[in-house]
Amino acid sequence: MAIEIIVPTLGESVSDATVARWIKTTGDNVAADEPVVELETDKVTLEVPAPAAGQIGEIVAAEGAVVEVGAILARLEEGAGAAPSKPAKSEAKASAEKPAQQPAEKPAVQDAAAPMAPAAAASHDHLSPAVRRLVTEHNLDPARISGTGVGGRLTKADILNAVNKAPSATIPAAATPTPLAPAPTPSRAPSRDVDAAREERVPMSKLRKVIASRLKSAQNTAAMLTTFNEVDMSALMKLRADFKEAFETAHDIRLGFMGVFVQAAIQALREFPAVNAEIDGDDIIYKNYYNIGVAVGTPQGLVVPVIKDAGAMSLAATEQAIADFGTRARDGKIAPDEMAGGTFTISNGGVYGSLMSTPILNPPQSAILGMHKIDKRPVVVDDQIVIRPMMYLALSYDHRIIDGREAVSFLKRIKDVVEDPRRLLLGV
Repeated sequence: MAIEIIVPTLGESVSDATVARWIKTTGDNVAADEPVVELETDKVTLEVPAPAAGQIGEIVAAEGAVVEVGAILARLEEGAGAAPSKPAKSEAKASAEKPAQQPAEKPAVQDAAAPMAPAAAASHDHLSPAVRRLVTEHNLDPARISGTGVGGRLTKADILNAVNKAPSATIPAAATPTPLAPAPTPSRAPSRDVDAAREERVPMSKLRKVIASRLKSAQNTAAMLTTFNEVDMSALMKLRADFKEAFETAHDIRLGFMGVFVQAAIQALREFPAVNAEIDGDDIIYKNYYNIGVAVGTPQGLVVPVIKDAGAMSLAATEQAIADFGTRARDGKIAPDEMAGGTFTISNGGVYGSLMSTPILNPPQSAILGMHKIDKRPVVVDDQIVIRPMMYLALSYDHRIIDGREAVSFLKRIKDVVEDPRRLLLGV
């Protein structure tokens, strides 16, 4: 009996996706709930599991195809060939031990050690187009290269590292440039005198295209300004040093800085509701709830999972949510609906060493807070020059809805709370 594998619900306001990669191919046996295909939306990359155990009978949507919610991705022959998947390994082993008795199975065993064997070339189908091209171009066997991508997937960097580590072994024809010369690229301007082997042209991912479109739209639509301040992190760092172990023992989560900034932002949002609002046509929507987005960098691009109703959460619960989102975002396990509905965003460029930046709005939100690197600097305290761990803060905001006074006061409120974390306890 054939079962259809369809595009699942992709989340709020997401109606289609791109088939990024087929994890399984026609004829492969799969178990129930085993991932078979990877879809990429404008918000996240997600895996679609098999609805039952069986064998992939027909792939309907090829890699790169744009599919809508409910569309058929493939057909699964339920139960067909599902059980023999383990014995197949035993048969392959037997064929390796007795090549004379089963000559037809011998090439399948030898393929793993033969980088240029036809069967190995066929196995390239599970690779992304860019990786597949590099593998073919440099005569590599992907089975011999360790992947660092999601689920052990090979990335472009993995292939380039393999080429750099063993050029003589992986490129036997390196002394002869002719086999490596790529075919002319029609889209390349003929006047450009550039060595094509030093460049790579790959399609922009759906996620990257939407990021580019949304951020450019934010620049074109909002009257965006950025205001700055700096915060002395001494008190917060001392608090963390004094209670780090006790906090982790009590709540089974480490005490970081982001949780405090989230709670400080919520306290400031309560005092300045315009920063938590959005423009809808000729109306302003004021939101009496606080869904805080926390920007996370991933290999696929920036994603912003949202801590829903963060205003009702304790510091420990906030830290747990942040840690969970960070881990799952880097593993590509964030669901689309977990990135919807944010009212305010915090981005921490300091984890990458940024000293100062102007974060860009995350529409339809009206403001975003940028945290930065903690840097020891000389500052004046009580007319004395002292060395303190300082952090620059940046608040980008939409001047159509937020006045300068509100923006500056909002950022100053966060500074006050972070410099004296007791204010969080007292609510002052």
